[in-house]
Amino acid sequence: MAFRAAVITFPGSNCDRDMATALEAVSGQPALTVWHGDADLPDRLDLVALPGGFSYGDYLRSGAMAAMSPIMRAVVAAADRGVPVLGVCNGFQVLTEARLLPGALMRNAGQRFVCRTVMLTAANTDTLFTHGFAAGEILRIPVAHHDGNYFADSETLDRLEGEGLVAFRYAEAVNGSARDIAGVLSDNGRVMGMMPHPERAIEPAAVAALGGDDGRRVFANILAALASA
Repeated sequence: MAFRAAVITFPGSNCDRDMATALEAVSGQPALTVWHGDADLPDRLDLVALPGGFSYGDYLRSGAMAAMSPIMRAVVAAADRGVPVLGVCNGFQVLTEARLLPGALMRNAGQRFVCRTVMLTAANTDTLFTHGFAAGEILRIPVAHHDGNYFADSETLDRLEGEGLVAFRYAEAVNGSARDIAGVLSDNGRVMGMMPHPERAIEPAAVAALGGDDGRRVFANILAALASA
């Protein structure tokens, strides 16, 4: 059966087309686009993706208003059924605001927008999203955010680390995130939020422009895991 992914667009999303392009480039199947005001998701989805951007202009808190959009009820229901959900940058913020992921994304340390390629490591290489990476391998993926400073209380951070729910860590100082966390997983490992943008590092041309095409492997991991399930 053909791979079916849906990309959610909120008012202020600016990476939804990038996300759809990345999914099609890796899977060979065009991604479906879903407007935030829709009440339902398409049937038989293999992945729901929440893209980066500035949903609702980042008013109130980044992702807070988008988390109340009608479509998010369907996204939560899909996640509860085990449908994989990926949130990138603003999408990560939306997932925390919707309580699909723990913690919160705060203003970057230093109060500055960070836009550059950064080095990451996969903290857990036995997940739907990361199983294709080697332990300790350095990945190069771009970031572009102002509110990417991951925060959770010490008890939550200890639980995330103890249960293998930290997906990615920064291998360098980027935004002040607690314990250098760049991406986290839900308890069942089917929902992941990450601040770096894998959809911006998928083509060979990205090697020269952005330092690598490691982002492609995030999407390839998902397809490979679903194919073997």
